[in-house]
Amino acid sequence: MTRRPWRRLAALFVALVIAAFVSATSGAFARERLADADHEILYANLPREAQQTLQAIKRGGPFVFERDGVVFGNYERLLPPRQRGYYHEYTVPTPNVRNRGARRIVAGAAAEYYFSDDHYRSFQRIRE
Repeated sequence: MTRRPWRRLAALFVALVIAAFVSATSGAFARERLADADHEILYANLPREAQQTLQAIKRGGPFVFERDGVVFGNYERLLPPRQRGYYHEYTVPTPNVRNRGARRIVAGAAAEYYFSDDHYRSFQRIRE
């Protein structure tokens, strides 16, 4: 039986190339998804509570919930990929809900803002 270590190396190389391609293109797809008009919302069309939360973010607070301002990991990969710590999340209060609810605003370090009303399953970029 002849050993062929190059086959393992070739298979590993192919796997790495595929992983790199998927990683690189997933960010491009996220940018494309958020770039179209269906994934934007005008400030004026935000719920009143989201408008108030956005103003509080820009003022630096105060915030209602203790977890407001924590790092948002973007694990769903729906926002453009950035280094850890770039995004921070804030709760948008939901009327008649006793807990934090599902609505959030995610703020990027370059002053871009995203609204989610379904706990990160989708985002709309806020246009002012």
